[in-house]
Amino acid sequence: MSTDRMRLEGVLDGLGSVAVAVSGGVDSMTLAVLAHRRRPGAVTVVHAVSPAVPPLATARVRDWAGREGWALTVLDAGEFADSRYRENPLNRCYFCKTNLYGAIAGRVAGTIVSGTNLDDLGEYRPGLDAAREHGVRHPYVEAGIGKAGLRALARDLGLGDLAELPASPCLSSRVETLIPIEPEMLRTIDAVEQLVASRLKPRTVRCRVRAAGLVVELDPGSLAGLDERATAALEASIRAALPEAAASRPLAFAPYRVGSAFVGVSG
Repeated sequence: MSTDRMRLEGVLDGLGSVAVAVSGGVDSMTLAVLAHRRRPGAVTVVHAVSPAVPPLATARVRDWAGREGWALTVLDAGEFADSRYRENPLNRCYFCKTNLYGAIAGRVAGTIVSGTNLDDLGEYRPGLDAAREHGVRHPYVEAGIGKAGLRALARDLGLGDLAELPASPCLSSRVETLIPIEPEMLRTIDAVEQLVASRLKPRTVRCRVRAAGLVVELDPGSLAGLDERATAALEASIRAALPEAAASRPLAFAPYRVGSAFVGVSG
């Protein structure tokens, strides 16, 4: 057994009953698997659904809940009823997580734990302020585990493709700061990303909504593989899938940049 796993299990053992907030990504899913296998009677897994959560992520959570026998609670955290969230300020994630953790605390007993890892602490994450206000614990951070370590842990736990799952934050993260968050827009983002993923099988794809139009960001290898003809064909397919209100907007392809929809964050 790895020292990372031993440290993490030690942290979890000291928390009593826990509610694991699971988004459907590798970080929180791995934490949920380990916590439940370690102490199944003391763990509730909580997944929030909303227009900002990709349907594939929710399907993944339900699938693993069935495989592992989780006590799963699915709820609507209510962030779309919060005008502060939908206005999409720079600290939008604070309002998202405030609603999420408040909803979990109102439904599930125990200490709320998240999949935040050491690498996340080096990024602009206003949701961590909401976590602190709600007493949320971050077992990976407390155990000194970063992204590479938790992926190794996922492999050690036999989680297969889940261990290699690319990072994929919520759909609202694709919308440029101060452009209001609307459910139809998020459905469009998800549809475009699924279309591009099915055509190119890229390592990373993000459909960004900017004031200047739509930008499809791709990992360098996938972007380099798009010649003029392939780009034109892909653009035509994307436009055909767009709702009428978005079909005439400018559309561009660009290299993927982490957090590029956030305007006003200094590096």
